[in-house]
Amino acid sequence: MLLNHRLFPIAKVKFIINRTSSNINLTNKWISPISNFNYLGVNSYSTNVKPASSGIHYITHADLSSQQIYNLIVSAIQHKHNVKYLNKQSGQPLSGKTLAIMFSKRSTRTRVATETAVAYLGGQPMFLGSQDIQLGVNESLLDTSVVVSSMVDGIMARVGSHSDIETLAKYSTVPVINALSDRYHPTQILADLMTMHEVFGPQPKDESSYVAHLTHPKETLPGLKVAWIGDGNNILHSMLVTFPKLGVHLSVATPKGYDPSKDVVKIAQDEAVKTNTEISFTHDPKVAVKDADVIVTDTWISMGQESEKAKRIKDFAGYQVTSSLAKDGGAKPNWKFLHCLPRKQEEVTDEVFYSPRSVVFQEAENRKWTILSVIDALLVKKSFD
Repeated sequence: MLLNHRLFPIAKVKFIINRTSSNINLTNKWISPISNFNYLGVNSYSTNVKPASSGIHYITHADLSSQQIYNLIVSAIQHKHNVKYLNKQSGQPLSGKTLAIMFSKRSTRTRVATETAVAYLGGQPMFLGSQDIQLGVNESLLDTSVVVSSMVDGIMARVGSHSDIETLAKYSTVPVINALSDRYHPTQILADLMTMHEVFGPQPKDESSYVAHLTHPKETLPGLKVAWIGDGNNILHSMLVTFPKLGVHLSVATPKGYDPSKDVVKIAQDEAVKTNTEISFTHDPKVAVKDADVIVTDTWISMGQESEKAKRIKDFAGYQVTSSLAKDGGAKPNWKFLHCLPRKQEEVTDEVFYSPRSVVFQEAENRKWTILSVIDALLVKKSFD
């Protein structure tokens, strides 16, 4: 809440308000009292608010074991079979419960997937956009986390800085789900893995049947090779901390100056050693797609990077996914294409995007089933195991 200067005396007085003390200091120079508040953080003053007791959150796959990741994928596949093909009801396990959907950035797939998933489980999705609440604007993230978590049963947050989601989770008394941060986008990678399982596993006889639930992803995912062509962004980071755990090989091509974070690469390399998985990096897209089962790209210009558009488009020259790129680079004959959407033509040609190789719309639909799986694990089962 902003202070109103008219409430103060006309005399030149400065009120310095210390939230941890009842003392009020007076000086002879007027300075607006609101300048002393730090709305974005909590480091400018001491606080007696302690972190919430350790709870279960979904922040990054770096925190999960390979078995826990597989459990989420299997659960998503089973939900899809139950709901879409058997028309089974959920039993309303979240009846009377609310999930706060706190998004500081625009969203289509994540928002629709989350709201429909919560509704299916019988809960109430409460969307809180950047214009609805003071998420890190006029109120600290600490305060927001403490207050909101006292009124809801779970929080799904789409934020800017990854430290924001970590702060929300640190002080929240209910489970927090990372719907996207500038470092990780874990729910997207679950959808990618589920789609890869469906595509490279046994195929149904027709569109009215579903067989993915009859085969465990441990039988379909290990050994596949994914080629990433694009920016060293949060999607790539999530792939790096996830794929090696499952034995999925990853070949990365980024323009010079757009490499993934070194600490994330270190996590991937450490996991790759344990699972004998190949992780490679290059600045040549043709090298990256060699023997690839899947070619993936993403936006070159993320939200907040619009001012860099001209430079980025120039720097990413040669990174458009095309049929000739795949052929000249030696991708496998049956290679498939993934993109988290929304897509722009400079990233991938229409020829690829709308071809039978492209499974982007299947991938987009699977956002619902994987998010449903995460919500089920956190709010219903209360475990990833």
